[in-house]
Amino acid sequence: MRAVAGNPADLQMMYQLDGARRVPEYEVPWLSGYEASVPVRIGNAAAGQFQLDVWGEVLDGLHLARQSGLRGDPAWDIEVALLDFLEGHWQEPDNGLWEVRGPARPFVHSKVMAWAGVDRGIRAVERFGLPGPVDRWRVLREQIRTEILTKGFDPHRGTFTQFYGSRGVDAASLLIPRTGFLPWDDPRVLGTVATVERELSRDGFLLRYRPELEHVDGIAEPEGAFLARSFWLADALHGAGRTRDAHALFERLLSVRNDVGLLAEEYDPHARRQLGNVPQAFSHVALVNTARHLAGHAVHTHRPTSR
Repeated sequence: MRAVAGNPADLQMMYQLDGARRVPEYEVPWLSGYEASVPVRIGNAAAGQFQLDVWGEVLDGLHLARQSGLRGDPAWDIEVALLDFLEGHWQEPDNGLWEVRGPARPFVHSKVMAWAGVDRGIRAVERFGLPGPVDRWRVLREQIRTEILTKGFDPHRGTFTQFYGSRGVDAASLLIPRTGFLPWDDPRVLGTVATVERELSRDGFLLRYRPELEHVDGIAEPEGAFLARSFWLADALHGAGRTRDAHALFERLLSVRNDVGLLAEEYDPHARRQLGNVPQAFSHVALVNTARHLAGHAVHTHRPTSR
């Protein structure tokens, strides 16, 4: 709350551990990097990106805090300000969940999270009696929903796309039912799960998306399978009633942990080694969520801060 307070237009997708806003990125050319992985960078330039989904993430997080017994609702004024910003900016393209360094686009996941943010504001009024223009927010929520279903879903392929008009799919679409936008067994969700599984699977693990398909982020080279997204697939398989497949994938993911039980960001199934940042919080939170999901517990937290 201390970090995000202020002008809602200045909300960042990341802050330093002490809440400081400046997260400058710079390269250190005198370091060769692990196994010549260059460039070596400190910081993250994505802190200055516009990532629309973050507004939904913050609003959902505060909603969960309230459900869990947050007293006095000290954050409600902040939430109303964030909702006001969403109302005026949800149609703008952004850099998306994956912090793409290419052109801003209307990413479907970002729009879904904008919907989720408005939905949480409405629930706060309806369930907790907090003051707010709930009728206007209901209209806004339906407006966002209608646009997503019209522009973000390809009825010919039966799947949600990565962004409006995209030929590609995105593993982030597996999070749609977790936000409450559609139920796990909705035909559009099931079609998306099948398409993501078919087009993004690599030797039993899952890619984020195919960067070479539409050059969405300027990266032409293939990348490793992202472990957190593979856990998302296990959740989706379980939600689709494919419990045995979900458990098998979960066990496969557990088997790639290192000697102290930790996971990196990615995994290379050909070289049979972990890749990228290690240990990676995103992968471990996804592991915990999937374990809870397969054990029959509701899972809500879907995008923890991973940097």
